[in-house]
Amino acid sequence: MTHITLVRHGQANTGARDETSYDRLSDLGHQQAHWLGEHLRDTGAFYPRAYCGTLRRHLETAQAMGLTDVVQDPRLNEMEYFNLAAAMETQHGLPIPVEREGFVAHMPKVFAAWEADEIANPPESWRDFASRTQSALEDIAAGEGPAIVVTSGGLIAMAMRQTMGLDSGGTARMALAIMNSSLHRLHPMGGQLSPVLFNAVPHLEHPDRQFAQTHL
Repeated sequence: MTHITLVRHGQANTGARDETSYDRLSDLGHQQAHWLGEHLRDTGAFYPRAYCGTLRRHLETAQAMGLTDVVQDPRLNEMEYFNLAAAMETQHGLPIPVEREGFVAHMPKVFAAWEADEIANPPESWRDFASRTQSALEDIAAGEGPAIVVTSGGLIAMAMRQTMGLDSGGTARMALAIMNSSLHRLHPMGGQLSPVLFNAVPHLEHPDRQFAQTHL
């Protein structure tokens, strides 16, 4: 078992209200990913294996970071939050927020209903999302040498849930906290993966770059 560094993609299309429109990096997202790749090279980070999901924002982030020979795995794709939110509005009358602050209350409600199978015909079940997250990370951890994985905030939050035993509310708060292009590390301990790094943005800590510390 080897350690895995998870990377959330750079800032995507913040004005989007559907899955397709959201799935591309903004100019700032490209810059965040470029800075991250530069930081990893400057610090001599060693990742002989690189993975990402099949979403456009994952591929664009990996490319801007300068990663090569990246293995694409659809199990590393994000949950379809826009579609889940639309179903919650239609089925339960929960309005979709128009600003980030509104999601602080919105996401825990969506996650709780999703986990309890109270959303009819979701894009995938909570159980299936959890299962594919776990199977993808277990397969990567079984390989040789450290791995870097470009994915999304929801999947990273699910990975943290599974390693820390969080409930759906804790998972939602974790997802809300995750910044664009942030680093998260899972390290093998006692035959299991344990979190040793969360939400690190060393490439964005200089005062000239703090404006680029974004969540959406």
